[in-house]
Amino acid sequence: MTDIQQISELWYTRCPVPTPLGLAVQLDWFAEEFARDGIALRSIQETSDPDARESHFDHSLPHSFRQGGNIPAIWARANGRDTRVIGLSWTDEFQAILALPGSGIGRARDLRGRRIGLPVNPISIDFNRASALRGFAKALELDGLSLDAVERVDTINDASNGTEGIATGEGFRRRNRHGYRAEALALVRGEVDAIYVKGALGLETARLIGALIIADLGFHPDPKVRINNGTPRTLTVDAGLIEARPDLVSRFLRRVLDAGDWAAAHPDEAIAYIAREAGSSPDWVRSAYGEHASQRLGTFLTDEAIDALSDFKDFLFVHGFLPTDFDARAWIDPRPLNELAADIRQVA
Repeated sequence: MTDIQQISELWYTRCPVPTPLGLAVQLDWFAEEFARDGIALRSIQETSDPDARESHFDHSLPHSFRQGGNIPAIWARANGRDTRVIGLSWTDEFQAILALPGSGIGRARDLRGRRIGLPVNPISIDFNRASALRGFAKALELDGLSLDAVERVDTINDASNGTEGIATGEGFRRRNRHGYRAEALALVRGEVDAIYVKGALGLETARLIGALIIADLGFHPDPKVRINNGTPRTLTVDAGLIEARPDLVSRFLRRVLDAGDWAAAHPDEAIAYIAREAGSSPDWVRSAYGEHASQRLGTFLTDEAIDALSDFKDFLFVHGFLPTDFDARAWIDPRPLNELAADIRQVA
């Protein structure tokens, strides 16, 4: 290549959930891949620069990749950030509506006229609130109701309770946990009648407070019911990097794909790595994401996953989480994945 743009660093970020990007970081594959080029790999969560850390949500840093919950990625795109989706992953996870024993609530239809707790978090895009609203919408829909049938109650999380560190292969990574403390307290105190939780932390919360699962959404047989922040998860990159250095994007994506293959071949080790990512334990990970979670860390761009992403984007726009609408399908850039697939076929 001639007149190639010289790049000295690449940034990455991921959520504390099962992602092949997170596994590749823990396996040190990105550092190995780019060391010979003199390119430093930098974690957005590890930087002390608050503006850089905000890129986890707004994808403002150039030369950066993000894999994780799709709400921040969708929000950044709706705010005009020029990014591209180069891959999607789909790892089903525990998603449930909880109520307390003795409440008279046994299923979603019993929520008619009752109070649902919706979190309020002091962050730029409240992905937990959007996730909860989607969960309630789907649970009610399954029982022939809509969100108009319930009373919405805000449960406010204190920002001072939201920051913690997680030990990972890259060191001690900051993250904003924004868990279910406020919602669980509101439920136990009788201020709300039902809350939404997900993932390992959500399952731990349900067990801790002895809650009843009145709607199990995360493993529902209809994949449309399971669509939410984590299903599907987006792998995005800023458009400037994909246009200036498609070779670097391709190499980064290849290691993400390799991590998914590695996880499938090393299930016990992969579950242990996922537990470190999630700040949980292997047993909780298996319970929350399924016994075969390590087999479901592939990265792809199937029509079904793209349709799911588009459906969820529409939901976010209709319910006021996005400032503008956009075409989610036009956001997809299949070139890097297609080129890698062609290379793999040639080698085979």
